[in-house]
Amino acid sequence: MTYTPAEVRALTPVRENVEKQASLDLRDVFLCHAWDDRQGAAKELHDLLEARGVRIWFSEKDVGLGVPLLRAIDKGLANSRIAIVLVTPALLRRLPIEGIADKELSALLAGERLVPVVHLTTYEALREVSPLLASRSGLSTAEEPMADVAAKLADLVAL
Repeated sequence: MTYTPAEVRALTPVRENVEKQASLDLRDVFLCHAWDDRQGAAKELHDLLEARGVRIWFSEKDVGLGVPLLRAIDKGLANSRIAIVLVTPALLRRLPIEGIADKELSALLAGERLVPVVHLTTYEALREVSPLLASRSGLSTAEEPMADVAAKLADLVAL
C-alpha cells in the first residue's frame, strides 16, 4: 500500500490520536454518512472495513428500535477513536438543511479525529457546501477504489 505525501500529511495527526487512545476500549471508527447512502456506499465502506477487522460504529447496525437516534449518535461519537465522513452527493444535499449529518459534522470538526472520504463527488463541490470539511485532506474514491480506501483506513486505526 502506498500513500501520497498529501495523505501522509493529512492522516498523521489522526494516527497520533489513535495511538494516544490505544489503551481505551473504543470503537475504531465512527461512520458519518447521509441517510440516503445507508444501503449503498456507506454499507459498502462499512462491510469493507469490518472485513479488515475494524470495529466500526454504523447507525444501521448500532441503533436499536426505540433508541433515541441523537443520543445513540452522541455516544457513538464519544466512544470512537476516529470518524470518517463519507462525502457523497447525498451528503452534500443534506448538509445545508442542518439535519443529523450536519450535527455529527459540527462535533467532528472540533478535533483531529476526522477523515473525509470523497465518493462520487469532488472536493470542489464539498467546498461549496462545507469549506471547513473541505479544508481537511482525506481520501477519494476518484483516485483509488473503495477497497483501497478501506485498506488505508484500516491501516490508520490498526494498533
